[in-house]
Amino acid sequence: MLPRVDLPEVLLEVFSWTGADQAFTSVTGGEARLKDLHVTIAALLVAHSCNVGYTPVIGGVDALKYGRLSHVDQTYLRLATYRAANATLIEHQASIGLAQAWGGGLVASVDGMRFVVPVPSVYARPNPKYFGRRGGATWLNMINEKAAGLGGKVVAGTPRDSLYVLDVLYDRDGGKRPEMIVTDTASYSDVVFGLLTLAGFAYAPQLADLPDQKMWRIDRTADYGAFQDAARGRVDLARIERHWEDILRIIGSIHTGAVRAYDVIRILSRDGRPTPLGDAIPHYGRIAKTLHILRLADEPGYRRQIKSQANLQEGRHALARKIFHGRSGQLYQRYQDGMEDQIGALGLVLNALVLFNTRYMDAAVNQLRAEGFDVRDEDVARLSPFVRHHINMLGRYSFQLPDVPGGLRPLRDPDATDEK
Repeated sequence: MLPRVDLPEVLLEVFSWTGADQAFTSVTGGEARLKDLHVTIAALLVAHSCNVGYTPVIGGVDALKYGRLSHVDQTYLRLATYRAANATLIEHQASIGLAQAWGGGLVASVDGMRFVVPVPSVYARPNPKYFGRRGGATWLNMINEKAAGLGGKVVAGTPRDSLYVLDVLYDRDGGKRPEMIVTDTASYSDVVFGLLTLAGFAYAPQLADLPDQKMWRIDRTADYGAFQDAARGRVDLARIERHWEDILRIIGSIHTGAVRAYDVIRILSRDGRPTPLGDAIPHYGRIAKTLHILRLADEPGYRRQIKSQANLQEGRHALARKIFHGRSGQLYQRYQDGMEDQIGALGLVLNALVLFNTRYMDAAVNQLRAEGFDVRDEDVARLSPFVRHHINMLGRYSFQLPDVPGGLRPLRDPDATDEK
């Protein structure tokens, strides 16, 4: 039932609903805005997010000429304006009834999307598991259960990039502050568990080989019955208490933005060995880790919630790969600012697609209910806004929005013959 559209039309239509293009202000601080600036911005977002460059979006009108594209790219598009536009899209999507059926925005997941960087760059590091012999970068990004991207950070693609999780949480573009954080197994460590728990988040990483996970006890003499052998580790409360004031200072510094969490984690270890303070934080985290393991073993609903949020994140990355198709999906930016800008465009386009799909899916659900179909709430809650077969991202880049009476395009008849 969703209308077939080209990617540029999606962006222009979303701009007409939300005014998100107004967030792109000049770096010079000038108030005057260029004529048809929203068309140029949409063209640049397509060029960067699809990784195809200027050539496919250049057109005969003034808004699509090379000089105009280059000027707007340098003057209006930067990380700050991407984030401001993202905040508008997140807020607008959260107000749609269908998005509210997906959750309250208090559950989020953080995961990394890997990009090979085939050009020399000090900001791309080797990681044979993901990049072969080349260097690469990781886009560590966060989404909530409404499928809205709340923010992200581009980091060197090393195995330690998961330590930036807390920095991503504290540097989101918009939306509610999440309470529960889901990550994959690779992002797990006891020190991250401790820092996230101390910062007030419920950390719920997926854990591989759950029966083999080590649990921890406080009282070495206590009898835990069936868990007696499982609780092999011991949490040293005296060690936590001894460093408690310093632990609180660290969490306060991270919370106020005085220091990055990644830098704190590096400081807490010397030559791969934790300092006394760096050992106290993991001890605190092991308390929360043990409770998390017990919930995973005992509550099927808890496991399903974690798995469905992780699957949602994978769905977003699959859509991102479809969009970022040019130049074999490789990132050719040499400097971190360029990487942040290009991936920022990709994140913004993803949120625009999510908003577009959410609004039209909401209209489709309402129409089906009005026609007497049995649309169950439990089915609606499992819908995904990452559907993409109705959106063309290849080759057609027209930036003229058709006349849309009533604000929305007509939905397709699902029983009609599809000529395409």
